[in-house]
Amino acid sequence: MNRIMLLLIAVATLACAVAVATPARGGADNAAAPIVVTQIPHGYRDWRLISVAHEEGNLHSFAAVLGNNAAISAYREGKLPFPDGAMIAALHYHHVPSEENNKVFGQAQSFVPGPPTNIQFMVKDSRKYAATGGWGFGHFNAGDGKPGNEELMKTCFPCHAQAKGSDMVFTRYAP
Repeated sequence: MNRIMLLLIAVATLACAVAVATPARGGADNAAAPIVVTQIPHGYRDWRLISVAHEEGNLHSFAAVLGNNAAISAYREGKLPFPDGAMIAALHYHHVPSEENNKVFGQAQSFVPGPPTNIQFMVKDSRKYAATGGWGFGHFNAGDGKPGNEELMKTCFPCHAQAKGSDMVFTRYAP
C-alpha cells in the first residue's frame, strides 16, 4: 500500500511540475509572444516584385516590395488572409536626383535609388505571431544588417493593425 501511495504522490508531483512549466495558450502569456523577425529570410533578393512604394516627408524614400511564392500566389488569387509562410520584404532607399537623366530630359524630373536605408519584413505564421494578428515584423539596417531596436519594433503592429481589411498589409499588388 505504501508503494502505491508513493507512486501516486510521485505521479501527482510530476504532473504539477509539467503543468507549471507549460505556458497556457491564449492566456496572459500572449503579451510575451514573439512579434519580431530576428533573422533576414534566406533568398529574399530572389523574390518577385509585388509593387514599388514612394514615401515623401522626412523619409524621402523609394522601396521595392518583394514577396515569396506564397505571398505572390495569395496576391494573384486575391486570397485573404495571407497563408502561413507568406513573406513580404520592403527594400528601402533614399531617392536622389539623376543628373544624367535630367540632362536628357532637359529639366529636373528624374530620381533614382540612392543609398539603402533599411530592409523590412513581414512573415505570416499564425501560431508564432498570434499576438500580432499572425504577422511577425522585422526591420534591419541596410549598412550592417542588424535588427532594429525593440522600441522601433513595437511601432509596427499598431500601425499595421489599422489595415485589417487587407490582413494588415499596406502594399497592393501591381501585376
